[in-house]
Amino acid sequence: MTQLPATTTNAAATSSAAPNSPVPSFLQQEKLEPILVVITAVAIAASIIAGRVNAPAALILVIDIISYVAGGWFGLQEGVKSLLEREINVDLLMVLAAAGAAVVNQWHEGAILLFLFSLSNVLQAYAMDRSRNAIKALLKLRPNQATLRRGAELVVVPIEQLQIGDVVVIRPGERLPIDGEVSDGSSMVDQAPITGESMPVSKGRGDSVFAGTVNQNGSLDIRVTRHANDTTLSRIIKMVEEAQGQKAHTQRFLDEFEQKYALGVIVFIILFIFIPPMISSISFSDNFYRAMVLMTVLSPCALVISTPASILSAIANAARRGILFKGGAYLEQMATIKAIAFDKTGTITTGKPAVTELVPYQAASADKLIEVAAGVEARSEHPVAQAVLKYAKAHKAFIQEPETFESVPGQGVRGTVGKRTILAGTERLMEDAGLSVPADLLADRTRLEGEGKTVLIVHDTSVGFLGLIAVADELRPNAAAIIKELRAAGIEKIVILTGDNERVANTIAKTVGADEVLSNLLPEQKVDAVRDLQTKYGAVAMVGDGVNDAPALALATIGIAMGAAGTDVALETADVVLMADDLSNIAYAIKLSHHARRVVWQNIIFSLSVIAILAVSTFIAHLALPFGVVGHEGSTLIVVTNGLRLLTYRGGK
Repeated sequence: MTQLPATTTNAAATSSAAPNSPVPSFLQQEKLEPILVVITAVAIAASIIAGRVNAPAALILVIDIISYVAGGWFGLQEGVKSLLEREINVDLLMVLAAAGAAVVNQWHEGAILLFLFSLSNVLQAYAMDRSRNAIKALLKLRPNQATLRRGAELVVVPIEQLQIGDVVVIRPGERLPIDGEVSDGSSMVDQAPITGESMPVSKGRGDSVFAGTVNQNGSLDIRVTRHANDTTLSRIIKMVEEAQGQKAHTQRFLDEFEQKYALGVIVFIILFIFIPPMISSISFSDNFYRAMVLMTVLSPCALVISTPASILSAIANAARRGILFKGGAYLEQMATIKAIAFDKTGTITTGKPAVTELVPYQAASADKLIEVAAGVEARSEHPVAQAVLKYAKAHKAFIQEPETFESVPGQGVRGTVGKRTILAGTERLMEDAGLSVPADLLADRTRLEGEGKTVLIVHDTSVGFLGLIAVADELRPNAAAIIKELRAAGIEKIVILTGDNERVANTIAKTVGADEVLSNLLPEQKVDAVRDLQTKYGAVAMVGDGVNDAPALALATIGIAMGAAGTDVALETADVVLMADDLSNIAYAIKLSHHARRVVWQNIIFSLSVIAILAVSTFIAHLALPFGVVGHEGSTLIVVTNGLRLLTYRGGK
């Protein structure tokens, strides 16, 4: 089985041949081998016709030699290469079997063997190339040119010339050529090629955008933040390419097994050639022919290709959904996971605080409550303040910034508007100002805090207490459903790890249905928690954002980073990267890994069964070499085709 052509993604590789390539384009295996297959077929047909018209024996021999050279050109190269590396591969077994057929004057059958073997390699290469189309599709997402704004002029330049800080103009319908930040304009952007999100995302000034995404309805000015070779898309391409080049554990085992198995086959065939004629009446030539058939049917082509065909297809499938496995080993390990630890913020929750409830007090209205609170919070950078401001702007509240402003660490903020003093924060902030919070307002605060929310008490000296604003890191809408889906996928233990207080953590764990929650954890304590889970359950996955939980991601059997588009640490640390903030992709990745493992084992069992059936048929039914070749190569193609089914997997069992 000749080596399948590697996928290349660099600029030189996209041309017909690299300028400095030592092998001319027309001699490259992926282009020459199909031609040689045709030549082999024509030569076989010519030899048969020449024999029937009683052509000179010398001419027939020349034609047969041509069929051997064309059919065995790459197989012989691979076989010799393996010998020089002190290895034995399937190509060597096939070439030896064909040579053996020629020794006993069965040139046609040997040529048919080489023809079918070469044809099988061509079909395998074509089929396997489909599983590498994820990279090719990603390459097509990146425009080669960009419209650069230079003062009042717009200039079209190659993306390689763009520098950080340059401003690029993106018109409606255009694909973004570079990573950057919106400096002007607003639009909906289709990020599906990068994050896998099904719906376009609104982008405005200050928002990050990625190369390969599609601008939909507005014009955008993008300030470049990364060079062309360092965009998120470029890094994804590199990761997928490296992942497809890394061997899974099963594949490494089969590669090692192939060496020992092939050596065993050769030793067995040598013994089989000489021993039966010595102890029975079978002729040497008949026995030699049977030995060549045995060498053919015992070759483990299908077995060797059974794993990479499946793993490459599964990795390509995942990449299309924005799930990046860093190698086949991680895809296989994902199927063994028994426990999952979630770092709460950014996984189970959105990681972005939001106003969840307004509780106006007495005569105050909800509009007045949010208007006053947003005014005093307008100059604060605290996440809770930003949540209040976002809510106020979304509800078109009038925001009047304070004339004076003070942030009180751990308590809240105070500011003045005219003769009014505004307070927004904790009960302690009120008490320090000489204010006593009414009991009924404190009761509401206790209720909200019991639900895991942060509560702001708002007071205006001109009217008194205005009420409460509850802020929380919101749960993802599908969190509870995904937890159930993970259990259905075979996960036995689900734990939430968080630095939040116990009350908040317990509320969230109860809401989503987690088995256990560990609160008030520092990053190093999260590592200890993962280590404890590994002791109890073996294979453990850790899900986080790849930043403050990087040590735990690194320790886990499988580290999974969520929402990693544009996050360097996550791309480097995690074993599996989810480009979008979509919990459902975790369940999908686990189910895909289980399905891939089943397909791999289907292929292995089928391959071994075919070898056994063909070997027995050789002894019992005196299987002819052409039929042995058809069975051998047919099983290889069936295995590859079965593996390619993973390209169309869409979920489910």
